[in-house]
Amino acid sequence: MIDLATLATYVAVVLGFVFIPGPATLLTVARATSSGTKVGIATGAGIAAGDVVHTFMAIIGISAVIATSAMLFSIIKYIGAAYLVYLGIRAILEKAPANPAGSLPISAGKAFRQAIVTEVLNPKTALFFLAFLPQFVHPDNGWVVLQLMVLGAVFVLLGLFSTVVFAVSAGGLGRFLRRNPAVLRWQGKVVGGIYCALGLRLALQQR
Repeated sequence: MIDLATLATYVAVVLGFVFIPGPATLLTVARATSSGTKVGIATGAGIAAGDVVHTFMAIIGISAVIATSAMLFSIIKYIGAAYLVYLGIRAILEKAPANPAGSLPISAGKAFRQAIVTEVLNPKTALFFLAFLPQFVHPDNGWVVLQLMVLGAVFVLLGLFSTVVFAVSAGGLGRFLRRNPAVLRWQGKVVGGIYCALGLRLALQQR
């Protein structure tokens, strides 16, 4: 089993990582601001579920295949980027609801599913798990697979905690914004712009 010193170091590093604003944070904040705290939390849960998939992939070695295959990496990268841009364009073109206070642009279930797809189709995350988790694995501490599972679970839980914090904070701001029709008309365009920017960022990033 992982020793306490290694686990404490790992937790400290991951906490610093998950609370630095990144794509996951931006997606969560965008959803929470436009659709409410519940949808923001669902987005964070979807991202966490995607990270569970990446942990599993790192354990069984699929991430290693992505790391060694430039073509496979590029295919997954561009599919993920296209999906984000698609979500962004839909948000930009979507009309503001006629009754802002009484309706939400997207359901929590749909936000959850979209977040899973977005996270799973990010090959950079797959490579991150492949490169990051093994640094805290020591064969002397027992079964390597179990250590990877524990490390992955800790990362997922801390990541979910951070996105919930951001979702709750952004949800309060979103309630204020949705009471203002003038702001609401631009809100979808801002959220869509964030998605498109993240898609372009993913498309342009290198291995």
